[in-house]
Amino acid sequence: MKTNKFTLPFTNVYNIFIPKEIYKPFADKKMSRVKVQFIFNDKLLDFYAAVKKDKHSGDYKMMFSKAKQKEVGIVLGDEFELQLFEDTSKYGVEMPEELEAVLMSDYDAYQLFEALTPGKQRSIIYGIIRFKGTQNKIDKSLIMCENLKRGNVEPLKIFKLL
Repeated sequence: MKTNKFTLPFTNVYNIFIPKEIYKPFADKKMSRVKVQFIFNDKLLDFYAAVKKDKHSGDYKMMFSKAKQKEVGIVLGDEFELQLFEDTSKYGVEMPEELEAVLMSDYDAYQLFEALTPGKQRSIIYGIIRFKGTQNKIDKSLIMCENLKRGNVEPLKIFKLL
């Protein structure tokens, strides 16, 4: 399932607003997460996003971070293209190879990870993605697995040796 490409103005520094008629097929299927293809000035950005109904307008909205805005160089008033796709990923975000390899080598940690809520799983995945370098991602994944086995799932401590 996907939308056609559509053009929107960039009108809010925190969110992208999607007209209800465009998002309706996703809403009808109770989909609250989508894969997004964002195109601006020949720059392509793919990401996953949670979509919520805006109380005031009835349209739908998704967060659009300052980091993503900076990456594509968009400012308020610019127009961009968007295309939405059904999120068919297991976790609502791409799993980093390093984290997947560590989880596959530690069955106990894998089971604990799978038992977490989808939101906690995504938080851990995003936490690993933010680290630079393959070895650093592996090291942080190993620490995260040990912390999971100790029962520590606090976001600020899960990537630190305790």
